[in-house]
Formats: sequence, structure tokens, C-alpha cells
Amino acid sequence: MPRAMLDYTKTVLQKVSFDAKLFAKELKKAVSRLLPSEIEELKIWLEYFILDKPELHPTLILIKA
Repeated sequence: MPRAMLDYTKTVLQKVSFDAKLFAKELKKAVSRLLPSEIEELKIWLEYFILDKPELHPTLILIKA
């Protein structure tokens, strides 16, 4: 079940990536709900996902805190 939550989080983040504020809001929710190991996996995925999305780079701070 935890894997399903991580996959769901990635799907949601992909769908809201058009809006940096909404993306940050969903990322905050994800960090509060996921397990520490899942957060680490999400962090790695996020770094690759936002490579070509400079407007989302500031959101990395939310996951590193």
C-alpha cells in the first residue's frame, strides 16, 4: 500500500506541474503523508522531473527541509 501512495503522489505532482503554487501545496501534503524512505525516493524523482521546469526549482527546498 505505501508504494501506491508514492505512485499516486507522483501522478498528482505531474498533473499540477503547470502551476508552481499548486505544485508546492501538493508537495507539502505529500511530505507530510509519506514515509521517510518514500520521501527520499520522491526527492530523487523530483530532481529529474523538474530539470526542464525552472519555475519549479524553488520547490526542492520543501523536500530537503
